[in-house]
Amino acid sequence: MGALRGIRRLDCGLLFLRVGIGIMFMFHGGPKLLGGPERWERVGGAMGNFGIDFLPVFWGLMAACSEFFGGFLVAVGYLTRPACILMSTTMLVAAVSHLSKGEGLGRASHAIEDGIMFVSLIFIGPGLYSLDNWLRERLNR
Repeated sequence: MGALRGIRRLDCGLLFLRVGIGIMFMFHGGPKLLGGPERWERVGGAMGNFGIDFLPVFWGLMAACSEFFGGFLVAVGYLTRPACILMSTTMLVAAVSHLSKGEGLGRASHAIEDGIMFVSLIFIGPGLYSLDNWLRERLNR
């Protein structure tokens, strides 16, 4: 019985983590998504740190979509691993952008911490209380 309680606690913890972080990323990505082409171009300019100087508006839109829609997918636990791959990549670009501007680890730490969390969720998965798990159970009947 103790092991079962441990599993439930783990899955409750994953649910709390996913919903909390997912909602926060929706709030973080929403203004970028609604910011329009000028905002997307500024955000997408960070790809220049990787030698990708073309289509900054596209890259900025992709970053905004990654944060907003990825946050939604993580919150509900649907396509969690693919969403976390996109979001961890976005956080890598954000961290490198802060560091390349000389803003230091203090400014880059938020993106680095979020990236670590998203990579961890790729390995751990969304847990029992997720849409991914619910659909998997329905398909396996």
